[in-house]
Amino acid sequence: MKNYQSVVPIQSAVATRNATGLHLIGDLYGCLCDSRLMLDAQYLEDFCKQRVADAGLTTVGSLFHSFGEGGGVTGVVVLAESHLSLHTWPEAGYVTLDVYVCNYTENNRPKAQKLFDDLLAAFNPNDPHLHRVDRA
Repeated sequence: MKNYQSVVPIQSAVATRNATGLHLIGDLYGCLCDSRLMLDAQYLEDFCKQRVADAGLTTVGSLFHSFGEGGGVTGVVVLAESHLSLHTWPEAGYVTLDVYVCNYTENNRPKAQKLFDDLLAAFNPNDPHLHRVDRA
């Protein structure tokens, strides 16, 4: 028979947690934007990394992949504060966009909002479905 250590109740662990976060999610329909944002992996990666820097967040790595001639792009920028991910479907004018930040040492919510808003403006969707999730 194994001896198991007692587990700290979830309520206690949550009460002392300092790393709250903000997750901004967008399903962007009807995007009317520069076609390079939908089709060109290198252009989109450079664009996203510049927007990350402009928002005051810190890139620690990135990976973007093109699905070939006329296909979309999937990409992620790993942040010291968490991540930015997006996926494009140029044939449908559709983009999914996620910005998630932790707030362990400082409140990164305004930075996350700026990054999300800048990307939203660039993709210029005529039918955005936006969600805001406070993570605890």
